[in-house]
Amino acid sequence: MVFDLKAATRTPPKVVKVRVRRYNPETGSSWWQEYEVETYRGMTVLDALLRVKAERDHSLVFRYSCRMGVCGSCGLVVNRRPRLACQTQIAEVASEGRPVVELEPLYNFRVLRDLVTDFTEFFGKHRAVKPYIMRRDVREREEPTLEYSQTLDELAEYYEYSLCISCGLCDAACPVYASDPNFLGPQALTQAYRYVADTRDELWEERLRFLDVEGSIFKCHFAASCSAVCPKMVDPAGAIQRLRSTLLKYKIRLYRKTRIAKVVPPMEKREPPKPLPPEATLVEGVDLKLIEEEKPVIPVEKLLTT
Repeated sequence: MVFDLKAATRTPPKVVKVRVRRYNPETGSSWWQEYEVETYRGMTVLDALLRVKAERDHSLVFRYSCRMGVCGSCGLVVNRRPRLACQTQIAEVASEGRPVVELEPLYNFRVLRDLVTDFTEFFGKHRAVKPYIMRRDVREREEPTLEYSQTLDELAEYYEYSLCISCGLCDAACPVYASDPNFLGPQALTQAYRYVADTRDELWEERLRFLDVEGSIFKCHFAASCSAVCPKMVDPAGAIQRLRSTLLKYKIRLYRKTRIAKVVPPMEKREPPKPLPPEATLVEGVDLKLIEEEKPVIPVEKLLTT
């Protein structure tokens, strides 16, 4: 996703029309409802929704939590583009020429009420790829004594994909996810590659064999719309292509992990301090044992600058 970093510094239209796609599950009816909201510089779409709910319509339903682009709860469609409400500035999506912000629930998800969608299937597919480190020795993983060794280059292979916040925007933008219910979706496949590429994961073959089934990665059309809307710039489309390459090489026996991370060996025990030679003399009043036991006192007031 390309971010408009200067949107928060611009002044949005003084008043915008927030058009919300409402849905009532009890009657099955859906309709557009419009609210006028007075704005201010730095106002986000989530701020506008909160103002509507507090001052205009208490029945409006939407989901949010952290309000800082971390939890992924406030995903919705803003002007026909999946976005995070807390991360989208009003000045970014509304202008003096068109002071209208249209909000809809995420595409490709079952709507529960108004802007709230059902993520049950989404998390089911996420769990299906086993998004966690698998080791042959389960006890080693569940009762760790020390961490696994890993180089910075090995970390760089999967770090980008570990930034996923499971907001569902990529699945909402994916045309294949919309048409094929068996397709795992860009979010789940990205997490699958994230663990296949992790040197700490030992049972990578089991995950690859699961992915080599109907409705898996080969149905991706590489539209790259998932990467275009990702709020964390994770690039799910790139992850899927890497996963495809890995799986094809594995099927023709040209791929095998070059290294499986091992547990870091325990640190060497420190040797006891060597005693002073007989000819050494101590300054009167100095007790070496007491000095070793006492914690150093740091004069904080001397470290502070005015």
